[in-house]
Amino acid sequence: MSRRVLVVGGGTGGSIVANLLARRPDMEVTLVSREATHLYQPGLLYVPFGWVSPEQLVRPQRPLLHPRIRFLHDEVREIDPVRRVARLSAGELAADAVVLATGARLAPEEVPGMEDAHHFYSPEAAVRLRETLARLEGGHIVVGVAGVPYKCPPAPLEFALLLEWELRRTGRRSRTRITYVSPLPRAFPIESVADVVEPIMARRGIELVTFFNVERVDPARKTVSSLEGEEIPYDVLVLIPPHRGTAPVALDGIADRGGWIRTDRETLQVAGYDHVYAIGDATDLPVSKSGSAAHYQARTVAERIAAGNPGRDIRYTGKVMCFLETGERRATLLRFDYQHPPRPAPPNPVAFALKRLFNRVYWALVPTGRV
Repeated sequence: MSRRVLVVGGGTGGSIVANLLARRPDMEVTLVSREATHLYQPGLLYVPFGWVSPEQLVRPQRPLLHPRIRFLHDEVREIDPVRRVARLSAGELAADAVVLATGARLAPEEVPGMEDAHHFYSPEAAVRLRETLARLEGGHIVVGVAGVPYKCPPAPLEFALLLEWELRRTGRRSRTRITYVSPLPRAFPIESVADVVEPIMARRGIELVTFFNVERVDPARKTVSSLEGEEIPYDVLVLIPPHRGTAPVALDGIADRGGWIRTDRETLQVAGYDHVYAIGDATDLPVSKSGSAAHYQARTVAERIAAGNPGRDIRYTGKVMCFLETGERRATLLRFDYQHPPRPAPPNPVAFALKRLFNRVYWALVPTGRV
């Protein structure tokens, strides 16, 4: 007898889990996404430098999915996790297992004055930043994050390092000061990574300001202020907005105040509900909000659903693998899990080549579930 699986969200994690399960003849898989297209978000890092266009980072969702998947371009407005029933604009949909891969949203409205800041976490914002950088002749550029957690933790730091390299390559570095602000006591959330990156920042003249929790931006005075009482002037501010979870509305609540879905860190089940899972950016898991984490979580959930036995020992170990690009055609590979922090090598050309290769093969291998 076939089992019905409902996947909500068509990003990296949702696409992988749907494709893996659709290969099994005993599964009837439906994927609901409010987007008809799939965005390769890590590529947005390169848009401000003009190295790729947003159009190169987007593809239609349907061709990325197994032919047996029923794809609905719709939005889940409400979900009943007890009955495993979702309410869509076109009616109700019931399932034997539900996977929530609903992602996160940007919340710039939480920082007063944020409209004067740039970022690159959406195609539109990345293009706007590209236009500003193209006109830039010099000045003070401040880069940072406006709150934690946020998607793709290496990206803001990568941007600062790539920016420094690009300004040097285009003859504008001597007229530009770069400051990186972090709400943490270091440049990166994981200490072993910060130990590798901070000397590079110092060598290349990128100033680091720690314990800077953004409180407000003053567009008139061109200053950004912290809760700690510090104020920094800027000519260009690149500030990643706060993030919030995008859990579907549930009758008795499945998310915390930030919108993050309460998720068991090993089984990936939504707390309190059998056969309802959450993966990726939408969860409150203590790992980075990244496509890599969603990738490994999707495989765990697909195996658990296929096994059909919640007691079987199939668990997510917190595995994440991603690159951190530092400019100068160098990068380092970060691999870690709940028990083992990353031990990154010094940035090197091999890791850089692997990262650029991954960017090219992503469409063929990742959302399709081939790797």
